Amino acid sequence: MTNSSIPEPGHSAGSVTDAENNLELKEIEGLSQGQIVRRRFFRHRGALVSMVVLAFIIILAFSSVGFAFSFFGIDIRTPGWWQWTWTQIPTPQNGGAPTLSLVPEFMGGDGVRFGDHPFGQDEVGRDIFAVVMRGTQQSIVIMFVVGIIGVTIGTVVGAISGFFRGWRDSVLMRFTDIIITIPVIVVGAVVGRAVGNQGAFALAVVLGLFAWTGLARLVRAEVLSLREREFVDAARVAGASNRRIIFKHVLPNAIGVIIVNATLLMAAAILLETALSFLGFGVQSPDTSLGKIISDNQAAFGTRPWLFWWPGAFIIAIALCINFIGDGLRDAFDPRQKRLPSSRALARATANRNDLARAEALVGTRGADNQVDGSLAPRSTTTLDEGDERPTHGSRGDA
Repeated sequence: MTNSSIPEPGHSAGSVTDAENNLELKEIEGLSQGQIVRRRFFRHRGALVSMVVLAFIIILAFSSVGFAFSFFGIDIRTPGWWQWTWTQIPTPQNGGAPTLSLVPEFMGGDGVRFGDHPFGQDEVGRDIFAVVMRGTQQSIVIMFVVGIIGVTIGTVVGAISGFFRGWRDSVLMRFTDIIITIPVIVVGAVVGRAVGNQGAFALAVVLGLFAWTGLARLVRAEVLSLREREFVDAARVAGASNRRIIFKHVLPNAIGVIIVNATLLMAAAILLETALSFLGFGVQSPDTSLGKIISDNQAAFGTRPWLFWWPGAFIIAIALCINFIGDGLRDAFDPRQKRLPSSRALARATANRNDLARAEALVGTRGADNQVDGSLAPRSTTTLDEGDERPTHGSRGDA
């Protein structure tokens, strides 16, 4: 008679889910939260490729034609390595068509060459590459400024509203509802006409003051959940002030929600700026942006389509890169997201678990057999009555 081992609840031998969990726990063993987030983010190929592409676009835009910043009398200018600027009007070449060629001669093309105007020239003669690089600069500045201002205001408003609740929550949320009812594009159109001639920075500040409402609601919901956790009670018992609890304990645990929505806000900002500039309410001449380039050349769509290809390609590339980076950050900060292991690693983990289960069953079976045999074995010693003599080895008793 043997006793079979009873498996523990939730631990089935050879389970694929258990093997995946074991692999996940083994990979993050001994790592901090920041290291786990970085490890998960760097495994997201789309996010990594998007980071490289976005960094290339930013470096290309700000180094090629230099950077000129003007805001209320403050002028900052840096030179670039490209031979033309966005304001120069060189002599037209190739009929204004792009001089860029990527088809080798052996394939029937003109050979790989860039020429003096790789993106072509507009009707006036300006180099489109220089103009697109300047427009990319302005769109990127607007994207980052709107993101910084919107995230700052939305995080502070949402944290205060969710942590203190009461009348503060009512006042801040009703104010947020009022801002939400006003369309951002209408505000941008009204205010952009007045501040558009001040440059992209002034327009970005105005847009950022109205782009924080969605993030504020999300942060408030997250803080409402976090304020009831045990670590907040422990910090309060230890004598920490409310400000310290908010900025040192609550917000660091909500950083995933904040960062992910910040990337989405930045992607929406560049599309909003493009729409405003296309309608004529964004960046004003003599400056330019990607949306304004498309707006200025919309009459030449049928004759010079390359005037739309390049600014449109950069708008799509920047927006997609930001969205892919946000998708990677969401997967990195979400603890419920799990990476599917390879079939080889999963098979190895499952085999190891099966071997361990068989070893445990074998040990349990042998232990049960030894216990049964020990109970039926005769005793090695006998109990003698008082007065009886124990016989000694090698001696006989007399009759």
